Amino acid sequence: MKVLPVGEDALLVEVSSGDEAQALHAELLRRRAEGSLSVREIVPAARTVLLDGLDSPARLAAELTATELPPVPPRAREVVEIPVRYDGPDLADVAAHWGVPEREVARIHTETEFRVAFCGFAPGFGYLTGLPPRYDVPRRGTPRTAVPAGSVALAGPYTGVYPRSSPGGWQLIGTTDAVLWDHARVPAALLSPGTRVRFVPEAGP
Repeated sequence: MKVLPVGEDALLVEVSSGDEAQALHAELLRRRAEGSLSVREIVPAARTVLLDGLDSPARLAAELTATELPPVPPRAREVVEIPVRYDGPDLADVAAHWGVPEREVARIHTETEFRVAFCGFAPGFGYLTGLPPRYDVPRRGTPRTAVPAGSVALAGPYTGVYPRSSPGGWQLIGTTDAVLWDHARVPAALLSPGTRVRFVPEAGP
């Protein structure tokens, strides 16, 4: 674990894996909930956790450096189910990369339980982990200038759902009508770090 100061009242904690980042994030949330950690924001990423608005960053940095990482927390009980039609324009390319028929891509994807590792890129966009490393896929050589909202996509070890139309270079394997971000909803984001997710196959139009 490496702890770096960021400005006057923030720390960036670097760890060696996504699992460790998730475990650290869960532990810091627990400490804040019980009142032993005073912090304004805790923001997880792929292998880092940012703590912003700390009262005593130097003291916490020393404490974290001397502390062993906690185990990966148990999965939450509730699972968010996202209906998806496996009709994406890159489905055939992903199937070829995996060496399986297109229908097998859908089966593998829907039989996997995912977990939101962290959020970013756009409001409501979660980076979901769960597929074994052998199913990592490269980004597209040429990104699209506009990816439709609701596109279910793969890149590297992650699955994601585009909450709104935007440029993007991920491989598109399907579409969903699920609303990932709704400012009138509480919370606005359907997905948050630690959320368990399953994709449920839906018949095409």
